[in-house]
This record gives sequence, C-alpha cells and structure tokens, in this order.
Amino acid sequence: MVVLALIVINKAGGLIYNRTFGDGLNQLNTNDYLVLAGTFHGVHAITARLNPLKGLMHAQHQQQQAAATAGGVAIPSRPDPPSGLEVLETENFRLQCFNTLTGTKFLLFTDTMQTNIDVAMRRVYDLYSDYVMKNPFYQLEMPIRCETFDRKLNSYIREINNSR
Repeated sequence: MVVLALIVINKAGGLIYNRTFGDGLNQLNTNDYLVLAGTFHGVHAITARLNPLKGLMHAQHQQQQAAATAGGVAIPSRPDPPSGLEVLETENFRLQCFNTLTGTKFLLFTDTMQTNIDVAMRRVYDLYSDYVMKNPFYQLEMPIRCETFDRKLNSYIREINNSR
C-alpha cells in the first residue's frame, strides 16, 4: 500500500505542485503534468455541474427548510457545494481529489489497496496550510516552491509508504 504521487492544481486549473514518490507510476514530463492538471480541472468542473436528482433534492431541501423553524421563523440551511469528481479508480491506481473551499485541488495517487486516504489527504492539506500558506514569500495561485513543505511532505509520505 503506497502513496504514488501528489498534484496540486490552482483554482484556474494550473499546475502549481507535483511530486512523485517511489517508482509506482510511469514518469511523465512537465508538459504531461500540465495537460493532466488542465484536463482534470475541466472534468471536475463538468462533474460538479452534473446533478441527475436536482428536482428530488430541491423538494427534499424545501422540506428540510420547512422543518427547520424556531418559533415560526425559518432557519436557513446552506446546501453542500457541488463536489465534482472525487475518486477515480483503475486496476493500477486510485486518484483521490480534495477540493478546498478556495478551489485549490489536491490529487493524491495511491495504490488501489491504500487505506485511510482521507486521513492522509487531510494531513497533506495541513502541511500545505502550515508551510505554504503561512509562508510570507508565497504568492497565491503561483507554483509552490517551499523547501520546508517539501521536506515535511516527503517525511510524511515516507512514513506512510514504509508502514506497509
């Protein structure tokens, strides 16, 4: 059970970070990673708009709105934002996507048998928050060039990959 790679895509669909861990995936060149980021961004946007149960969900939402009252005053509830493509699984790897509220996407490529991917993804996001977003020299939406983030991320992924 292995984490194979991490890709981070900005809200405009641009590749801002990619790192391969080990030899589990075929090596891609930089142009391939750029194409992958842009393509995934487009597919994610389309799948976020797909909602075959919209009429049914709208009726359920209205029922929930009517039920959520306090003293005759309706308490508004905010619906979950559309998620889009979250998991893509093949016979060779699994791709897990975490889309932040700001639109940044984290794509984690793992072995198909990898467990606790949500925990790993959360930890990667925590490292990003601590070492990239708090870095005064980092410019939003630009490629991530932070040595501390790289070191902490490599250490964490090595810990996961060696625990198998």
